[in-house]
Amino acid sequence: MNIVIKNARIVLRDEIITGSVKVSNGKIESVDQGSCATPGAIDFCGDYLLPGFVELHTDNLEKQLEPRPGIFWPDPFPAVLAHDAQMVSSGITTVLDAVSLGEYHDGPKRTKIMDMSIHALRKARGTGMLKADHKFHLRCEYSDPKVLKMIAPHVDDDVLMLVSLMDHTPGQRQFTDTTLYRNYYKKGWTDEEFAKISESMIATQHACAADNRQAIVALCHERNIPIASHDDTSAEHIEQAVLEKIAISEFPTTKLAASLARESGISIVMGGPNVVRGGSHSGNVAAQDLAAEGLLDILSSDYVPGSLALGAFTLNRELSIPLHETICMVSLNPARAIGLDDRGEIRAGKRSDLLRVREVESVPVVLQTWAVGTASRLEITAKNAA
Repeated sequence: MNIVIKNARIVLRDEIITGSVKVSNGKIESVDQGSCATPGAIDFCGDYLLPGFVELHTDNLEKQLEPRPGIFWPDPFPAVLAHDAQMVSSGITTVLDAVSLGEYHDGPKRTKIMDMSIHALRKARGTGMLKADHKFHLRCEYSDPKVLKMIAPHVDDDVLMLVSLMDHTPGQRQFTDTTLYRNYYKKGWTDEEFAKISESMIATQHACAADNRQAIVALCHERNIPIASHDDTSAEHIEQAVLEKIAISEFPTTKLAASLARESGISIVMGGPNVVRGGSHSGNVAAQDLAAEGLLDILSSDYVPGSLALGAFTLNRELSIPLHETICMVSLNPARAIGLDDRGEIRAGKRSDLLRVREVESVPVVLQTWAVGTASRLEITAKNAA
């Protein structure tokens, strides 16, 4: 892909300039301020040129594999292609597909989704048809007795970029208040049923969680795989993360946990939907409140791919955080957090993962995406791009 883009508002890591960018052989060759007279250059007419977004945690593939509760798509391969198309149309050019390892109260369903996800992603990567660069994020429910057997076949995969440590046992982390757990899962349990389920899960957690967590941490450190601690709530959670040399606090549920993570040099990830909605859907700390205190490094789209662009622009508009800083939250910062130093910013020598974005009634619309994939180079052009 050899192109020149001119008359663009180019969002760099530390400023926004108006100028041009030259791309050659899949890399950014030059970034220049001012006018450009290169014949055939793509005129952005003042639209934003952004780096492609880097997504660390998305559950979106699960929606394609199971579009209705209990209804699984017959062939997971087209489900992955549909997921990929939604990622790219949302501006996401590097995506860590979050695959859950652990069953908790869902029985064998979680294992089925895990197997479908990993098999389909590997197959899709091999075809060269994916437009975004898909990698793996394994979400390990370490209170599940089978989690070590589940992670073992995948821990040496060369596209495994992140492992997160989760414990969704009633009474733990996000669900310190067990009423929140019951309301969140909406299973229609009677009081007696919920008490029995909770008792069983808590007993299992006590029996295996600590050993499983220690073993997973060791596996990751042996392979230099970054680790995220999920739903940090208390000072004890951050203290444990520091001892385990964890790099990322993923969706901390309290300001206290986020503040201690910042003091410890741990990157803080919050959800784009939390930003866009103005608060957490499960009653935890609001991402905007953390951002206002300087306690937010990275946005994840979580369950809404379009929330990355909208979240970054919302933080700029509502909190007056400079746009180049909020764009770093969805590009450079997540790339750095997992050691991808070749992308995440518009700079000579970096990958040419680029977006054309226009604000329409205060909504950032992704008009074009240029994504340099691992198996192929593809250009995706929106019909309405001027």
